[in-house]
Amino acid sequence: MSATVSLQQLTDQLEHLEAEAAAAIANASDAAALEELRVGLLGKKGRLSGVLGAMGRLPGDERPLVGQRANRLKDQVQQLLGARLEAVRGAAMAERLERERIDVTAACSYVPPGHRHPLQSTIEEIVDIFAGLGYRVSEGPEIETDHYNFTALNIPEHHPARDMQDTFYLGGDRLLRTHTSPVQIRHLEANPPPVRVIAPGRVYRRDAVDATHSPVFHQVEVLALDEGLDFSHLRGTVTTFLQQFFGDLPVRFRASYFPFTEPSAEVDVQWRGRWLEVMGCGMVDSAVLEGLGLDPERWSGFAAGLGVERFCMVRHGIDDIRRLFSSDLRFLEQF
Repeated sequence: MSATVSLQQLTDQLEHLEAEAAAAIANASDAAALEELRVGLLGKKGRLSGVLGAMGRLPGDERPLVGQRANRLKDQVQQLLGARLEAVRGAAMAERLERERIDVTAACSYVPPGHRHPLQSTIEEIVDIFAGLGYRVSEGPEIETDHYNFTALNIPEHHPARDMQDTFYLGGDRLLRTHTSPVQIRHLEANPPPVRVIAPGRVYRRDAVDATHSPVFHQVEVLALDEGLDFSHLRGTVTTFLQQFFGDLPVRFRASYFPFTEPSAEVDVQWRGRWLEVMGCGMVDSAVLEGLGLDPERWSGFAAGLGVERFCMVRHGIDDIRRLFSSDLRFLEQF
């Protein structure tokens, strides 16, 4: 036969449990101790459940009084647990912040050496080679007009050659330049021939991003304009440049088409046993010269263009153009 209990006994047990729980929660040092207290007080086999289990031995009219007191205790314990948990977590975070605090004003004991990005070092090497051949750098805006990007280069409106360069248009006649050839036009407007310039810089095309294409990339374009220049001068200049950059490798020229040069050629180098296309070139079209007010009977010249990413990837054996724009130190620190 089960022992009898009275309303007063159960009420006293709840009062004692309330005081004991408050003290234990206040002294809990971490979240694990609080969770252990929660289970011990409010769990299915906890102390509050033990009191409620004994409530069944009370007369029916006394049970609600004990139940109401037990619910108030449960709510109070949960509030105390929540407040204490927030407090210990805050204290732990403050302690961690203090422990891991860095004095940004302190003198640095080690500064890792920086170095050129592989794209930047490739551009600088290309510029150095052409500087040694008597060329100087010319620069222009990345936001161009339709006139400089297309029309002045013998690519009028609706010309099919515009389809070769999928363009970012900005409204009106403004666009993101698709090549650095506009720099050559601007340079010739301000500087009468003879000229020998190279135009390095960023260009933009609406290419799908994959291992070999990016909507932003870098070009270096070459222009020489003087009296008496012919294809042999173009061939000699391009061959000299490529062999200085890649080494003494075979170079070949293949007939091609560009709207601003005639004749035009694609240029390949034999790299590690196979032919790789690396740049395009050609003699400046007479229509371009006439558009600049230059007499094609007197002046002739050649132009060439290359993608810096292509040269960088071939030189370093990089298999994906996206690596060059990833800012991944594991990749960049290899250079």
